[in-house]
Amino acid sequence: MAGDLIVPEDPPGFVVRSEVQKAAWDDGFRLERGVENGGWLRYASTTARGEIWIAGVPPRGPWLLSIDHPGVAAELAVLPSSALSGPGLATFKFNSLTALHAALDRVYKLAVSLPDAPLARFRAQTAGLPQTTEAERLVVQHIGQEIFRAALMDCWGARCPITGITDPELLRASHIVPWSECDDAQRLDVHNGLLLSALWDAAFDARLASFPDDGTVLASPGLSAAARTALGIGSAPRLPNLRDAHRANLTAHRARHGFR
Repeated sequence: MAGDLIVPEDPPGFVVRSEVQKAAWDDGFRLERGVENGGWLRYASTTARGEIWIAGVPPRGPWLLSIDHPGVAAELAVLPSSALSGPGLATFKFNSLTALHAALDRVYKLAVSLPDAPLARFRAQTAGLPQTTEAERLVVQHIGQEIFRAALMDCWGARCPITGITDPELLRASHIVPWSECDDAQRLDVHNGLLLSALWDAAFDARLASFPDDGTVLASPGLSAAARTALGIGSAPRLPNLRDAHRANLTAHRARHGFR
């Protein structure tokens, strides 16, 4: 191994196989697809889209993770990349098993939340359900909202990006373009949502706060001084990791509510 050039064990021996299997299984990838050239152990999931490949250098690493889901690859672009290309679209290097486990957990949660995985779950769960009466339509709507919330929890790491609050009871799944104005695909798209604390959700929904393309906070002139203090407007961080799809929906939110 010279510099950043990593030569995985090929074929992987007992230690690498054992550690890789544990990491994959612990983090939701339990379908074993065999070993590929270069020492790559291939895995998939029954619930997350895409496949992963893991390779390593015994006995303690480093470890390589390669993924083929383009949306997940884009979200993980901040992770340390590997000089050695892998079978997937993007390959990352980790110096410890702890870091590998954390990355796999993130890969899994993104793969079950990014479009159009939530939409597929919604269609599967509501297939055949009647929607003739208002009560029946509300049942279907509730299923969709629960799937959307779960997807946002995964996508945002179960944390309000403005306040840092992680108490599930205080977190709200906020649609950017309202549910009533969307088709099913947009309703279940995590890029049409923000995971906000209850107070921030209320401000966002009531046209008292919004966000421009760079994620900074825009406060309405109608927001009271007390509310600004409670929200922490002056010290609020930018929304992180915004994608173009987020920005398009936020542009519509600002236009609808008169933000400049």
